Amino acid sequence: MTDRQWEIFCDFRDSFSRKVAEWEDRLPNLKDLQREAALAQGTPTYSFETPVVYNRALDDLSQADDIKLIVIGDNPGKEEQLLCNNRYLVGQAGRIAEGYFRKNPELGVDFRSNVIILNKTPVHSAKTSQLRAMVKLGGEEFAALLKESQCWCAQATAKLHSDLCQAASDKGLAPELWLVGYSELKAKGIFEGYRDELKAYYKQNGLPEAWNRVYVFQHFSMNRFTIDLADYTKKNGCDAALKERIHSLGQVHKNEIFI
Repeated sequence: MTDRQWEIFCDFRDSFSRKVAEWEDRLPNLKDLQREAALAQGTPTYSFETPVVYNRALDDLSQADDIKLIVIGDNPGKEEQLLCNNRYLVGQAGRIAEGYFRKNPELGVDFRSNVIILNKTPVHSAKTSQLRAMVKLGGEEFAALLKESQCWCAQATAKLHSDLCQAASDKGLAPELWLVGYSELKAKGIFEGYRDELKAYYKQNGLPEAWNRVYVFQHFSMNRFTIDLADYTKKNGCDAALKERIHSLGQVHKNEIFI
């Protein structure tokens, strides 16, 4: 990262860490709510350790790391919230993503050193769908926290991305932003608020170049990203380079989500 990019990243990381602590302190009974929602949906018992998860992998990045991607998942799952982890995308989906980039070196991306991994909210649930159950069970207090966390994350992430793009030493090296897992970004989805806040930031601040580097994809879990890309390639008879095909698919889904 350039000196300016490093400064931008550190400011974001420190602000995010403070917000996570603030949100966790606001609802001291959040673990009970998460446990109740998991039980209601038949999730096997597991250890509830971190109700609002800061991604400690952010602390592992250094100025020597070249950030090529900002990848936005849904929210921290069972493995991510364990105290021994407190890192995003370290479960099945993360292992698949890491393996995908390793198997495709032409993309030039190391998933653990060239990627900033964030979520649409840092609030934990075993399955993303359980956030809906938590809204019903937790009432207005939890609903307000979930909404606030999404809005903050969307605005802060868009600012981080656009600022890093503007501070790149070579505009061709400006990072891309990948939204992975888009079903809940659709109208009436649990992350509809995140979607709207993200787009509004780029539009209101006049950032077309950074917005053009935003793409939307299916999630890495269950190989949906890979399967979707293969289906798209077959359907369109595309023989372009892998990166071009990824960008093309990411733009198609972006058009579907950001109508």
